[in-house]
Amino acid sequence: MSARPAGGAPCRIVVCRDCCCGSRKVTGVDHAAQTERLRDAAPVRVSDCLDVCDQANVIVVQPSAEGRAAGARPVWLGLVNDPAATEDVVSWVREGGPGVAPRPEILDLYVFTPLARRRSNGK
Repeated sequence: MSARPAGGAPCRIVVCRDCCCGSRKVTGVDHAAQTERLRDAAPVRVSDCLDVCDQANVIVVQPSAEGRAAGARPVWLGLVNDPAATEDVVSWVREGGPGVAPRPEILDLYVFTPLARRRSNGK
């Protein structure tokens, strides 16, 4: 069941599922099961490619309306290749996600900034 904050739109999740984040590069991951498990927490959009193939499997957690109002930005998570990491994402999103609930420290291991964003920020 998806968590929906009282203040409007819930968190949303984007998963990359093309060649690298699909099954060719990252083997041994049940990609369909991971996507379905994430759908238990929030609406999920499947993207063909997010252009960060070196971080496969990529999940982007977009803040809820409440989180955006608090100044939160989307959180990019890479190398999410095991069920425990997926469960950490699900738990965080159910608690409110970016801007609403503190990110579990374990997820800090997966956070990255996409190159395009680093370039646009002058980094």
